[in-house]
Amino acid sequence: MRFVGFKVLLVVSVLGSVTSAPGRELEIVGVSGLVGEIQVIKARHEDTFIKIARHYNLGYQELVLANPSVNPWLPGEGTDIVLPTRFVLPYASQHGIVINLPELRLYYFPEDSPGLVITHPISIGRMDWGTPLGTSHIQSKALKPIWYPPESIRKEYALDGRSLARAVPPGPDNPLGDHALRLSLPGYLIHGTNKPSGVGMRVTHGCIRMFPEDIEALFGRVAIGTPVYIVNQPYKIGWVEGGFYLEAHPPLNEKLNNGRTMTALTRAYVLATEKRKAGMFSWRLAELVAERGLGTPEFVSLEATTSLH
Repeated sequence: MRFVGFKVLLVVSVLGSVTSAPGRELEIVGVSGLVGEIQVIKARHEDTFIKIARHYNLGYQELVLANPSVNPWLPGEGTDIVLPTRFVLPYASQHGIVINLPELRLYYFPEDSPGLVITHPISIGRMDWGTPLGTSHIQSKALKPIWYPPESIRKEYALDGRSLARAVPPGPDNPLGDHALRLSLPGYLIHGTNKPSGVGMRVTHGCIRMFPEDIEALFGRVAIGTPVYIVNQPYKIGWVEGGFYLEAHPPLNEKLNNGRTMTALTRAYVLATEKRKAGMFSWRLAELVAERGLGTPEFVSLEATTSLH
């Protein structure tokens, strides 16, 4: 895989602690829509993608997409691991919280720090418990929340031969973790977890799940009333001097046919080229990047016609 048009940072992998620094704070420069830099580390013999993801504040699925030829459970001593730490910002209001479901990622634009974005990996609803799209806001905040599972979840547990109380108190058995942000969408939360290994996967019953350190940091910064925008953008296009970059993720509906894929890609293109030179964009390269779906920004302008293999 070749990265074109931006710097790749080489980092030595030192995973002394299991936990990571909460979130990734990035500067927004101009109107390009791109933030951060790709990094590459050398795996150690004891590394797994789950361990690397937690340490570098990434999601498991992000690492799998960015490293398609690497075994996520046994990467191997000295193997290069791409850390997908460069992002095209979602096409949405840069205010409050933006959650892009196909990307399994949350973006927070702090009101007290204009020009910065803080981004976190998340888990979302699995196929049969989808997370809803739309605009909402933080309705309330709960420290050490009690979980009141809906009857549908209690029935699911019962079918598996497990019992589930009507109210689960704070503690190690509470799947909400120690912090929860209740959305104005009835029944939906942004919360922590007692199973951090699942962050970056589609494993929830519809809520947004975060690493414990990430939700703790977000909990301390966001105010009640903060807007939350939940969007579905598998393809995001940014622009820097010299051309366009496409960041492609698998669509939420994996059964999308090529026509609908092109519709989503076309929409991303229209949004990105409102103020740019449309002729610089290469549809051939964009289709290749969309098909590969590595989840990292890749150059898709005419100058890059020989860059993809």
